[in-house]
Amino acid sequence: MKNGLKATTLGIQHLLAMYAGAIIVPLIIGSSLGLTSEQLTYLVSIDILMCGIATLLQIMHNRFVGIGLPVVLGCTFTAVGPIIAIGSQYGITAIYGSIIMSGLIIVFISGFFGKLVKFFPPVVTGSVVTIIGITLIPVAITNMGGGQGASDFGSFTNIALAFGTLAVILLIYRLFTGFIRSISILLGIVFGTVVAMLLGKVDFTPVTDAAVLHLVQPFYFGVPTFEWSAILTMTLVAMVSLVESTGVYFALSDICEKELSKEDLAQGYRAEGLASVIGGIFNAFPYTTFSQNVGLIQMSGVRSRKIILITGLMLIGLGFLPKVAAVTTIIPTSVLGGAMVAMFGMVVSQGIKMLSGTISQSQENSMIVACSVGIGLGVSVVPDLFSHLPESVQILTSNGIVAGSLTAIVLNILFNMLPARKKNNKTVLLKQEA
Repeated sequence: MKNGLKATTLGIQHLLAMYAGAIIVPLIIGSSLGLTSEQLTYLVSIDILMCGIATLLQIMHNRFVGIGLPVVLGCTFTAVGPIIAIGSQYGITAIYGSIIMSGLIIVFISGFFGKLVKFFPPVVTGSVVTIIGITLIPVAITNMGGGQGASDFGSFTNIALAFGTLAVILLIYRLFTGFIRSISILLGIVFGTVVAMLLGKVDFTPVTDAAVLHLVQPFYFGVPTFEWSAILTMTLVAMVSLVESTGVYFALSDICEKELSKEDLAQGYRAEGLASVIGGIFNAFPYTTFSQNVGLIQMSGVRSRKIILITGLMLIGLGFLPKVAAVTTIIPTSVLGGAMVAMFGMVVSQGIKMLSGTISQSQENSMIVACSVGIGLGVSVVPDLFSHLPESVQILTSNGIVAGSLTAIVLNILFNMLPARKKNNKTVLLKQEA
């Protein structure tokens, strides 16, 4: 009984550590795409449920799927910007078509993705993550003001709630360490929502209207549609997520003292691809490993997959409770915007951190970063730049993240992978003069 209580408590701790990350992605995407409160409630519910299913797929270990380590999966922040861009351009059904197809591609290439990793060194993945973070910042700033089209956009109340939420997050991050720090975003959002409630800015109608229980529904938002540009975008995002996940796999293997083989890695990649396919069918999102839970495992010293199993089952249970999901949908947009500044800024920070070592290594890497980030951000700001090119080419140029990512990949091949000339022109001229 005592051991069961301890295991449950540790499972709840893992749940709390990843919960903010699990709910924030559907809230950001749903609000950006203008979903109704009912649709947003479903989106949060299915995302929580799919986090549980994705986690169970990963902690199991059979001949087909599962890394077999105590890893928790949640929706990747890397996908937020691309999903919003796809939804805005092609509609919500294209989002799920691209998620399903990118998941199938990952399942297909999982066996030899290890060989493709060489095309995604830190200079490439860091550039991609930086581009994604930078393109997300305008979303955060818009929400700080109250959201696109809000009648009170930029009002003193909205600005105060946004910066108040951000201030609380920063204070918690400054004054605490460990678990409390890991949930600083969640605590900041709770604080901001309570203050907004006292100001009469919170509408509880979605909670009262939500059912106590519901069943999940495949293709809730309609039959998926497939756009090549969207599929390519999500596949690139999925590959970047796999590179990040590989680091988490090896970190956990070190903590758990378990050596990973190529087959183990392939099964881990396959589990993430399969989770994305299932997520796309039930209108959730792509999933990746959550590094904050790795920190908890290291802090607690408890490395049992049983704890993560409990967390996964809790997530699945919560996914069938719409009222729990509806509570998250009452968060005011300005409060969410304040939290987004910290979260999206951390995405940019993570990208810069990934790049810091590579830029100092060579001027070539500096040029790769300069051009890829410049092209990625430029196309995002001026999307009509390549509007006169053939549609087949616009697949690669119409999205800033795709354009920037491909620029980084091509330049990395050019500068770092093709054999360099042994003799430069100056050396040749000197020899000719001699």
